[in-house]
Amino acid sequence: MKFSIIVPVYNRIDEVSDLLESLDKQTVKNFELVLVEDGSTQPCDIVVEQYKDSFPIQYYYKENEGRSIARNYGMERATGDYFIFFDSDCVIPHDYFEKLERQSAVMPVDCFGGPDAAHESFSTTQKAINYSMTSFLTTGGIRGGKISLEKFTPRTFNMGFSRGVYEKVGGYREMFSEDIDMSTRIRNAGFSIGLYPDQYVYHKRRVDFKKFFRQVYVFGMSRITLKLLYPGSMKAVHLLPAMFVIGSLVLILLAIFVSWYWILPLVAYLVAIFLTALISTRSFVIAAKSVPASIIQLGGYGLGFIKAYVTKIMLGRGRDAEEEILIRKGK
Repeated sequence: MKFSIIVPVYNRIDEVSDLLESLDKQTVKNFELVLVEDGSTQPCDIVVEQYKDSFPIQYYYKENEGRSIARNYGMERATGDYFIFFDSDCVIPHDYFEKLERQSAVMPVDCFGGPDAAHESFSTTQKAINYSMTSFLTTGGIRGGKISLEKFTPRTFNMGFSRGVYEKVGGYREMFSEDIDMSTRIRNAGFSIGLYPDQYVYHKRRVDFKKFFRQVYVFGMSRITLKLLYPGSMKAVHLLPAMFVIGSLVLILLAIFVSWYWILPLVAYLVAIFLTALISTRSFVIAAKSVPASIIQLGGYGLGFIKAYVTKIMLGRGRDAEEEILIRKGK
């Protein structure tokens, strides 16, 4: 068995059903699935049972301790020599492992990551959120884009590394942005990391803007945690959402109290987002929804970043009560 797919899950029966269906359709099945149920009140064992004869599955149910601990639990029991990580809300293209086998032969690396895409079946809101998370105009291409403002960092919705990496680096930490932390530790240990740009997955992400805001707010807070762990890891691209929040507020106040002309730079930027989304998706509805999705993506991340910067760096506090609550809810 070459690949061990490791997926933590918490109350996501429908998502797991879609994931397993997509794995069942793989043109090459050189893998096992290690599915770790992290204390779900709605376990997906019935869904797993439907695919037990299609490909090897190890299914475990354990008490709720967090997704990182669940991934580590899966790695301890995996039999493959290369671990693949997907989120439970991913759908895998039918030729993923066929392409992975070819790509890893051409460009072998100790750790790889791939981008994500929106499936045609996704809602227009999901597609707009996907655009806001992958567009160069909003994230600087740091999530696997062809053009990037930062060195590529694999993330657990589409990531893999060798057993040798695990044996030397260890497992994931239970924290926000645990995948960025893991990728940093892998790179610091001297292992090779590469982007496989055609090795994409369909990532459902959040299905509404409220959940999306909470997700990116957490991302912003975790960037400060990563800065404290790795002092040299903060790059200019990580400051852009906070600059967007502050800059937008300044422009709005100037437009209200000085001249409406001050709002034009912000309007121009949002128009640019709309036009690039329209060209990319060829849908007026998705392009229109991409504007508020991008505002939420930048604003939520920026607010989380600013809040954590003030509490953790300026005031010198550790993890606060809000962060503890978000960690417990962050399944």
